[in-house]
Amino acid sequence: MADKPGSYPDSAKAGRLIRFHGGDKGGQWRAQESRTVTGLGLAPVTFLQIDEAPPPERCHWTLSAFVSNLRYTTADEREALLERQEGLGRPESHCAVLIPIRKSSDWWSMAQDERRAIYERSNHTPIGLAYLPAIARQLHHCRDLGEPFDFLTWFEFAESETDRFRALLAELRSTEEWTYVERECEIWLTKNIP
Repeated sequence: MADKPGSYPDSAKAGRLIRFHGGDKGGQWRAQESRTVTGLGLAPVTFLQIDEAPPPERCHWTLSAFVSNLRYTTADEREALLERQEGLGRPESHCAVLIPIRKSSDWWSMAQDERRAIYERSNHTPIGLAYLPAIARQLHHCRDLGEPFDFLTWFEFAESETDRFRALLAELRSTEEWTYVERECEIWLTKNIP
């Protein structure tokens, strides 16, 4: 795969397995800050590479995931998202944040409709819609792969949207849904432009 530096792999959009490699050498994105929100953190890294390849040398960690169908979204919500969301890899989106999340066994022991009810009460989709199209995002699933996280959420935005992105995180983390998050990290990044 020959993706341009700073781009989001086209293959990820097709639902194939992609990998996020954190290390100290090379990569499409340069790490600015790593932060543990709750639970066990990840080793700090200098660069992040996104591709389908096995872990490169001197890689501190690799997280594998895939893009899947929308699992908690209604048809109306899906249409609203499609109308407002722009794609990843926009030229002005020099900032990105990777947020790996693992939810508790209490969350996963609930039936799908119970989880959907919490998702709905938490206004997850309306909160996200309020920040589109400025903040683009892609949810990756990894629970079924036996990874240490359930989801990897990738966000891209212009530097001027940083404060709004922080507000988005604060809103989401104040919801009932987030009481079920037991591990969460943030890796803040900027495009590694040669």
